[in-house]
Amino acid sequence: MSKLFDLNRADQRRRRAMTIARPGVDFLLSEAVSELLERLTLVQRPLATAVDLMTPLPSLAEDLQETNRFKVVLRFDRLPATSGSTLFAAADSEAIPLGRRSVDLIVSALGLQGANDLPGALAQIRYALKPDGLFLAVLLGGETLTELRQSLTAAEAEITGGVAPRVAPFAGVRELGALLHRAELALPVADQDRLTVRYDNPLALLHDLRAMGATNTLTETESRPLSRQVLQRMSEIYAERFSEADGRIRATFDFVWLSGWAPHESQQRPLRPGSATARLAEALNTDERSTGEKAEPRER
Repeated sequence: MSKLFDLNRADQRRRRAMTIARPGVDFLLSEAVSELLERLTLVQRPLATAVDLMTPLPSLAEDLQETNRFKVVLRFDRLPATSGSTLFAAADSEAIPLGRRSVDLIVSALGLQGANDLPGALAQIRYALKPDGLFLAVLLGGETLTELRQSLTAAEAEITGGVAPRVAPFAGVRELGALLHRAELALPVADQDRLTVRYDNPLALLHDLRAMGATNTLTETESRPLSRQVLQRMSEIYAERFSEADGRIRATFDFVWLSGWAPHESQQRPLRPGSATARLAEALNTDERSTGEKAEPRER
């Protein structure tokens, strides 16, 4: 089966990013980690063992360790150079080296959107979680980089007469939520936050993406780099279509949040059809009528 992402190329991009990183360029990851930790504070039950799966940098695992909430924090990544100060094992989402029902918590911040088999990864996560264990992750999805994608497509079509895949596709919140159901995780929730970032020009955005290690890793892509002519035209189209009143351009990043629990008998379950003890009409303070009749509104 052909794979959407070239993982070796992704590793190369990340290694290069580590050599050119500059303060503040990891703002997307920082935002994701901060929100993920905030969401974890809402979970009151004990979680002794935690696994950070494929988060690009060790910051999440280190922050989890500093909470002193967990007996063990283990981090998985393909690049040993990102091991950080927590327990580390070289692995990826295609083969997660965890035993059945072995951990209480699996988290990931911006580490799973490059997975070639996300349904398979979620199935492995479900397998590794103890009963009532939690999975919590955030991916880039939705309309992420829609402005860049539209501008590049228009520029390349105009200059070369064809279009090569340059920006990875991003799954929507509904599609990702459906995968939680497919993995048989209980109480699944998928929601989305949008972050709009403003840049002086499109090239500044491209420089940030390069410094994040977030440039093109698609398997089916044009091997030649974009020509200067296409880049110039892309910048013009981007500015024409997506500039603000002050001349700066905007870039959209959609965070899609996924959470689900390994099933456990203590969890809430939907009622059986027909088991309700009160009528819906009473709850809504209206009259019950047979199909086809119109109910009159009731005074409160």
